[in-house]
Amino acid sequence: MDLIQLGLFALFGLLVGSYGTLIGAGGGFIIVPVLVLFLGWGHQQAAGTSLFVVAANAISGSFGYWRQRRIDLRTGWQFALATMPGAIGGSYLVEYLSGRLFNTIFGALLVAVSLYLIFRPERLRGEEQTARPPGPRGWGWTVRRFTDRHGVEHAYGFSLAWGLVLSFGVGFLSSILGIGGGIIHVPALVSLFGFPAHVATATSLFVLSLSATAGSVTHFLIGNVVLGPGIAMAAGAITGAQIASRFAHRLRGPWLVRALAIALTVVGIRLIIG
Repeated sequence: MDLIQLGLFALFGLLVGSYGTLIGAGGGFIIVPVLVLFLGWGHQQAAGTSLFVVAANAISGSFGYWRQRRIDLRTGWQFALATMPGAIGGSYLVEYLSGRLFNTIFGALLVAVSLYLIFRPERLRGEEQTARPPGPRGWGWTVRRFTDRHGVEHAYGFSLAWGLVLSFGVGFLSSILGIGGGIIHVPALVSLFGFPAHVATATSLFVLSLSATAGSVTHFLIGNVVLGPGIAMAAGAITGAQIASRFAHRLRGPWLVRALAIALTVVGIRLIIG
């Protein structure tokens, strides 16, 4: 592979890293279809290499969000630990999926999430949530309050126990598909758990930084990570993540969600039709 090809992979990683950081999804949902549909990679190598890039992107983006104090660290650590068993197990399971089944599952998941975003607009306005009072409002009910670096106070309540269950499943699917899981986590945190959109994006990326690292290490040991393109894309993604995290607070929550829905719809349909 020559320098021009590596440069193109790095540029691709820059664009993916920027966009993925803005929406808290890591960018794997873009990388995998491009590698499979346009470059003809096998789905195992596409998933493993993508997750490697997603891990680098998520670590870089999380550092930027951490400096802005927009990550719900207390919740993020618990969600991240819940993703680990699934992230490692999913890396092994991808070996048993056919290419066509992989594409169909990937595409159907993307379309399903995008449709949910489109048809539940009342839960996706991106407005700051007011914390519900503590009490028996659900299994493991938890309330969070904190103020970020820009002086914005975030207050919301959610079921921590159900969040842990969701995170386990996210870790499993993310390693199978090489997408990191942010495309599931962000909509769920906003729609089902009442997280403010910006907090959901930052916290999801923090969770992703840990779960994707665990999954990509497992993929590497199996032999599913193509290092040359992976390192080039990761270098670009790291730069893109830092750029995006600096400007993400200027975007309103609803635009983050709409951008995610549009991307999921287009990519999902393309995968399903082959």
